[in-house]
Amino acid sequence: MQLVIGVICMSMIANLQYGWTLFVTPIEEKHQWGRAAIQVAFTIFVVTETWLVPVEGWFVDKFGPRIVVVVGGALCALAWAINSVADSLAMLYLGAAIGGIGAGGVYGTCVGNALKWFPDRRGLAAGITAAGFGAGSALTVVPIANMIASSGYEATFMTFGLGQGAVVFLLAWFLAEPHADQLPKVTSASVNQSRRNYTPQEMLKTPTFWVMYLMFAMVAAGGLMATAQLGPIAKDFHLDGVPVSIMGLTLPALTFALSIDRVLNGLTRPFFGWVSDNIGRENTMFIAFAIECVGILALNQWGHNPVAFVILTGLVFFAWGEIYSLFPACCGDSFGSKFATTNAGLLYTAKGTASLVVPFANVAVASTGSWQAVFFFAAAVNAIAAFLALFVLKPMRARQIAESAPTRVKLATEGAD
Repeated sequence: MQLVIGVICMSMIANLQYGWTLFVTPIEEKHQWGRAAIQVAFTIFVVTETWLVPVEGWFVDKFGPRIVVVVGGALCALAWAINSVADSLAMLYLGAAIGGIGAGGVYGTCVGNALKWFPDRRGLAAGITAAGFGAGSALTVVPIANMIASSGYEATFMTFGLGQGAVVFLLAWFLAEPHADQLPKVTSASVNQSRRNYTPQEMLKTPTFWVMYLMFAMVAAGGLMATAQLGPIAKDFHLDGVPVSIMGLTLPALTFALSIDRVLNGLTRPFFGWVSDNIGRENTMFIAFAIECVGILALNQWGHNPVAFVILTGLVFFAWGEIYSLFPACCGDSFGSKFATTNAGLLYTAKGTASLVVPFANVAVASTGSWQAVFFFAAAVNAIAAFLALFVLKPMRARQIAESAPTRVKLATEGAD
């Protein structure tokens, strides 16, 4: 039940990030604020969504998950209500900040709760929960796009904002933390797990955390560019209204791509989470990041073809979304369950750091007239992250966990004596 509630709550806040690209062009057409200035709102949303998660995680670890998600749902509804009446960039940015705080509280709490309830299957549990955020907007892409076209983006913001927030607010009252006697024992030999519970302060002093943080930020940067810029990319490629037919279904290229991307971005999280439970976190990271690198380069090469655009953006999202299951699971494995929500929240701030580069994509396109530099940057950071996963993080984590083992054995022996 806790897992299902987490998935539904995550799906209700998904549009705050993944539905944003549908609103950029209508806002620009009405107010003429400039695409780069409007996209600053996206960066503000991601920064406030991520950088405040450790604070929200502290509240969860201390007071439980319920109150944080209740407040988060209310803030998410308020944010889109503000967006619906925003007549200045300052007001748009205010809505983005409020939405980020609310979404971060819901996101961090639900993922942290999954890590605590399922220590034996952290990758799969975090992946299923994060799938709600990745795929949650898939079912509403077409309704949102249609409502923007028929009723305007303002009415769409208001209607979906209030509806999504209300669902989160109501379900939050059923969230709870696990008791020790409710937890299964960890038996998997494929995943290295520390038996020590690191406090957030102790975790921040380890090199392992900072390598994970760097990798998370690098891979997230490339993916966030695609998330925020998919609409503008399709428009610049002259594909946004081009009909595409795949397997008997015909939709405009951008709508088709957004729908498939959301589904694959959701499926990848439990899939790669399950894979990592069986072959290890770092091995799975290497495979996923390498696929992402190849997918981005292919999108740069063949993305002007409507069918290729739909298929390749799907591949890019499939190979990117898994970071939201692999990194929280890896964090829980490395630093323990007791402070899992706060610790995973600290690592999640890497997404906020990565979001700072999103507006520069527009600057690069404006100065070069092409998306090529953006694609090459995203491919390069994924290639570097793949190398770091296998050749730096893997041996570093193994050493950290092994070095703490003799101390635990010695203390246990002395206690027996």
